[in-house]
Amino acid sequence: MKRTLVLTALVASFGSAHAATLLTQWNFNSITPDGNTGTGTLTPSVGTGTALNTGGTSSAFATGAGSSDPAATDDSGWNVSAFKAQGTGNKEAGAEFRVATTGFTGIKFSFDQRHSNTAAKGVAVLYSVDSGSTWVDAGSFSAAAGEVWYGRTVDLTSVTAVDNKADVRFRIVAEFSTSTGYSASSPTGNYATNGTWRFDMVTLTAEQPVPEPGTMAALGLGAAAMLRRRRK
Repeated sequence: MKRTLVLTALVASFGSAHAATLLTQWNFNSITPDGNTGTGTLTPSVGTGTALNTGGTSSAFATGAGSSDPAATDDSGWNVSAFKAQGTGNKEAGAEFRVATTGFTGIKFSFDQRHSNTAAKGVAVLYSVDSGSTWVDAGSFSAAAGEVWYGRTVDLTSVTAVDNKADVRFRIVAEFSTSTGYSASSPTGNYATNGTWRFDMVTLTAEQPVPEPGTMAALGLGAAAMLRRRRK
């Protein structure tokens, strides 16, 4: 029992020595700044990954002004529209991001999101670790108003299923109430399929790398040595 406790403490100490690692990020800005926020790119600004529409949505680029993007100029966001008809396609329409967490644990997925007044206020974040065959609810959010940027984070540090995987997929999709259907982001507005969500600074981070076998062996030896010293 004592050896297990000491080893656990050493592993915890090993992990705490590593700051959060930025794995993938999309800022959607043109790779070569062109002074036009109506252009941009779906190529990640950090790391590798794929961004695409899901559930029949369409997309374009628009200004990302007001998001957390530090770019002073040429700040683009990714605008998603063409959502489902009222009362249909719950948790289907929105955006999907495909990433890798290979070699890392303690995953967090964050993004800036701007709702137009008529866009759905309900947001569900789902993840899949089997190439999209099954999707698991990871979190939900709700807009209090339209025409506002929201910073959102889904903390998956306790979800080991997404650790150390070559293919993890996230969806940010419109969610409705089974009794009332989609609600508009504006408290005084009405939901419309041409309402828009805009994304910026879509980010994947990890708390620590997966310890290599040699590191774990060293930790075990360190725990044994510590126990021997305690016994003397």
